[in-house]
Amino acid sequence: MVSREQALAQLTAAGQPFEIVEVDVRDRHLRVFKNAPHNLREIYETTRSDKLFIVYEDERLSYEDVWRRSCTLAHALVKDHGVGQSDRVCLSMRNYPEWIIAYMAITSVGAMCVAMNALWTADEMSYGLSMSQPKVLITDQERLDRLAAITNPPTGFSIIAARTTKPLPAGARAWADAMSGPEQTTMPDVTADPDDDAHMLFTSGSTGNPKGAVSTHRNVISALLSWELDLYAAWEVGLLDRPATEPPPPQTAMLLAIPLFHVTGLLACAVQSFRFQRRIVMMYKWDVEKGADIIEREGITHMTATPAITGDVVAYARRTGRKFPTLASIGGGGASRAPEQVRAIDAVFEHAKPGTGWGMTETNAIGVGIAAADYLRKPESSGRCSAVLDIRVVDESGKTLPAGERGELLIRGASIMQGYWQNPKANAESFVDGDWFRTGDVAIIDDEGFLFIVDRIKDLVIRGGENIGCGAVEYALQEHPAVEEACVYGVPDERLGEEVGATLFISKPVNEDELRDFLSTRLGKFQIPRYFRFTSEPLPRGATGKIMKKDLRTQAAKDLTGA
Repeated sequence: MVSREQALAQLTAAGQPFEIVEVDVRDRHLRVFKNAPHNLREIYETTRSDKLFIVYEDERLSYEDVWRRSCTLAHALVKDHGVGQSDRVCLSMRNYPEWIIAYMAITSVGAMCVAMNALWTADEMSYGLSMSQPKVLITDQERLDRLAAITNPPTGFSIIAARTTKPLPAGARAWADAMSGPEQTTMPDVTADPDDDAHMLFTSGSTGNPKGAVSTHRNVISALLSWELDLYAAWEVGLLDRPATEPPPPQTAMLLAIPLFHVTGLLACAVQSFRFQRRIVMMYKWDVEKGADIIEREGITHMTATPAITGDVVAYARRTGRKFPTLASIGGGGASRAPEQVRAIDAVFEHAKPGTGWGMTETNAIGVGIAAADYLRKPESSGRCSAVLDIRVVDESGKTLPAGERGELLIRGASIMQGYWQNPKANAESFVDGDWFRTGDVAIIDDEGFLFIVDRIKDLVIRGGENIGCGAVEYALQEHPAVEEACVYGVPDERLGEEVGATLFISKPVNEDELRDFLSTRLGKFQIPRYFRFTSEPLPRGATGKIMKKDLRTQAAKDLTGA
């Protein structure tokens, strides 16, 4: 049996489909895939087929259907709305087929897709439109309603509105009208180079306005091919079962239960599906009972989602006894998954293997990955580095630390964004030593090359000079059978500066003394929370699925001070 390193070396060697070469791009020295598609449009066009692509409620569209609709919209954008290369087109709507069709059209004509968070408030929408200055906004009814609530709305762009239920505002155009011309089967005669900007995705930022992370076609495609390469390597080393080729295996199916404006939903779930010819079953929003029915009815083979969603599926399977035999993999993203959930995925389902990875909006969702036996062996790890990326852990002076020592994680390579849109200050703070991106994550890389995210730098609790990683405390709390979710944070303390607090979503009664006794064998005394808050409801989460730690921390501080 070959090692992972040997498998990657063979797969990326000269003359192989995943051959890697070194090039200089925009003052960065990169390892890139020599045979990569020129741009995203090439991926869409070369994967046209009659296979089913998008399923949304009772709508079913093939790859060919979606291609033709995206071509028709692309012609309308160019001819009717004057969209040209490097122009921005904002896309703000929930998970509908129109989202994917619009993304394809925008990126096929050399424009930049500005993927706005569909859950933004009216003021946040106004900010996103003002900072990106689009030619067109493609949106839906709920977002139209929010735009109407803006006192002084941004101007200078046209609107195409899908899934409307009310009369259109003045100047807006219905999606059906934009698609009413002759059906097109080819894209307009404009294209994009590999290093042209493809999309802008927004960070979830804990303070201030969100930042727009801009990535090129090469950045995005490097991420897509990296996932493919890792899969082929996993087949070579026997970590995952290689699909049979005779007879042809049934079409795989991905459950899309997370937003398309999130980098995991967009790239790991949707755009990655083109070359695999995978069917995507879209959900408007997550509901575990509806999701379970879809998994069984549609024969879902893959799902990649936040730990909250995959945890829901585990809990539902345990409660109902449903085993979901078609599931082959359950991937993670957006937040760390508790080790208990990793083991539960393996124990509860008949065939599904657990997997996860670490990535960011700024890295186009890739960085490191781990699956199956490796993940079960190291359930707290996020995996090993992609072949087109480099990672290192540094101390406060920027010195690279040896294996096993904790510090800030830096990353560089072909999938890393070009920078934050019109934000030179943030770019200067984020990129060091030329092209190393500061992730803001505290990490350890072990002697086998596996990455462990310990915490966010700003999420450390500094208690009397002792640094306490919130993630370790959360993992320990989630081992308790009464604790469904845990959020750990620092709260002000007059003597120590900060004390450890925790908000817990519990499934059955538990008291503080019982929890502290439980934690005494798992954590140092100084790490055990002094303050607990309990709720019988799931913890609040933002649009990307991450627990809203800042809000919970603020509420806990108010409760303690009585303010």
